[in-house]
Formats: sequence, structure tokens, C-alpha cells
Amino acid sequence: MNRPLPAVRLRVPTHEDAVAWHRVFDDPEVMEFYGGRPAALSVYEELTARQRRHDAELGFCLWTLLDDSGEVIGFTGAQPWRPQWGPVGETEIGWRLGRAHWGRGYVTAAARETLGRVRAAGVPGVVAVVRPGNERSVAVARRLGMEPAETYTHPTPNEPALCFRLNFGDPQ
Repeated sequence: MNRPLPAVRLRVPTHEDAVAWHRVFDDPEVMEFYGGRPAALSVYEELTARQRRHDAELGFCLWTLLDDSGEVIGFTGAQPWRPQWGPVGETEIGWRLGRAHWGRGYVTAAARETLGRVRAAGVPGVVAVVRPGNERSVAVARRLGMEPAETYTHPTPNEPALCFRLNFGDPQ
């Protein structure tokens, strides 16, 4: 049964969105696959600033995800892969959503919009690096048409990280 996806809006993160992301992600369940505990506000201040630079320089970033009422519910977008391990040099698509909004199709809707935007920006394909056990993110990657490609060792927990790929192919 395919239900319609919800309406979403993506915008370049503002400085104020750092506070909203900090609030929305202040949940151990949301952070289970991102270190297990909520990050400090300063982490989101740096992250939103970096995303504004990405948007200005690349034409894409991790955008603030808004529901149809304009509430900040997370982020979805793409950015250059930053760590020195994994798919170095690739463009990563990513998402994070407040728990109150899980299971409603927001990430899938926003990620599909992201794919169109990064393809229009000339990116030849994207990767998504997902920790095993994060079945929600695995399901989103599969809904986007991404295929499992490589497995890397995540250095911090010294555990595998699954790399999914989607190549856009010839733009003609």
C-alpha cells in the first residue's frame, strides 16, 4: 500500500535553525546511530554555518526540513563526505528527523526532492552511509532506489557502516 507522501519544504538553514535542530534532536532515540546522545548546541551552530557555505558554493546542502505548518522537524539534503574514511570525495545524501515525525514519509519526500536538486546541480550520484541496525534509514535508501555498494569500518565505534549508492547516469 503506497500512501501519498506529505508536503515538505526545504530551506537553507538559518542561524536560528541551529537552536531548532538542537531541540528536535535532543532525544537519545534520534541520536542512537549518531553517537547515542544529543549533541551540544555549538555542534549545530557549526553545522548550520557549514551548510550555508555549501549552499552558496555548491548549490546544495543539508536543508532544514519543514512540515506543511512551517515547523522545523529535521534536515535532509546533501553535502560533500567529510571524514577521511569511507567514500572520500563523494556527495553524501543524509537526513535526520525528530522522533515525533517518524513514520509519516517526511524523509522520503524530502530526500526525493534532494535527489532532484543535486542532480540539477550537476552531481553525478550520491552515497548514503548507514550504520547496521538503522533499518529506518536503510528503508529510505532503498525507497530512493539506492543499492548497497561497499561496507566501511566506522572508526569511532569500530563497527561496519553500509554504503548505499545511486548514480544518476547520463543526464540526456
